[in-house]
Amino acid sequence: MKAANNATRAKFSLHGPEEDFDRRVTAHRGDLADIALAGKMFAPHYAEVMEMRCAAPKAMIRKLGGKSYEAVSELLHGEDFHLLDVSGDWAWGSSAHDGYVGYVPVHALQSQRKTKTPTHLVSARAALIFVEPEIKSGVIKRLPMGAKLACQEPSECGQFLKTGKGYVHVRHVQEIGAKVVFDGTNSTAALAEQLIGAPYLWGGRSGDGLDCSGLIQMVLGLTGISAPRDADQQMAMPGSEVASDADLRRGDLVFFPEHVGMMADSERMIHANAHWMKVVSEPLADVIALFKSNGTDEPVLMRKRLT
Repeated sequence: MKAANNATRAKFSLHGPEEDFDRRVTAHRGDLADIALAGKMFAPHYAEVMEMRCAAPKAMIRKLGGKSYEAVSELLHGEDFHLLDVSGDWAWGSSAHDGYVGYVPVHALQSQRKTKTPTHLVSARAALIFVEPEIKSGVIKRLPMGAKLACQEPSECGQFLKTGKGYVHVRHVQEIGAKVVFDGTNSTAALAEQLIGAPYLWGGRSGDGLDCSGLIQMVLGLTGISAPRDADQQMAMPGSEVASDADLRRGDLVFFPEHVGMMADSERMIHANAHWMKVVSEPLADVIALFKSNGTDEPVLMRKRLT
């Protein structure tokens, strides 16, 4: 986080009207913008990114700096954050994995230079970090599904990996870059089924709580598919549209106004929703009926197959 000096700023000029932009993923606010936007968007000041990393188990990303403000997404342990400004206890910037912009607590961040690059991610619903490589040992902390951590050499028993602080069981993590395998399959739907019963949390995207698009982003990411944060962005992802008269398959996505779910089979959909306040698997017909009862005549916007 370093403001561009006058000499640097003098090199930039804005030609013509500003480009259209999505505020969710554009680090630009009234008084400050990422220096990468100089020449494209006007701002009184520009700042260079300071590379940070989430050191807390998780941290909500909010619209404004304060616990009472709306959460827009979530930063998980080991994920990178592009810091542009600090005001009091809050840091403003964007998440590195999907570009989502907002405020996170300063205490949740640590300089990348002071942390080791993550090597593994939590592929179970949650992972426990033990004091010693022994299941009867004390627990230091709990990391949710999707969190990343730096693991070192395996323990003598081979069942634990050493981390910077404590030990994690090998069954709870998988190497970053490897497609997560669950019950002998790398099916995104199998991972989504692991999260059935997890609480609904607006802005959440971890095993501890998530919203509809957070669920989809997580399970796709765990199987090697990079996905944007929100349902409308996910609807624009590459893939083929499934005709309304064609059978749906396991793993297909179904989009509604401001909502998305994943098919468990041809008839049932897995989704995080505020109606049940948790992740559930229920008949797609019931979801459609609920939307219609709330006044949406044609609730299904798209049925999509990503592969």
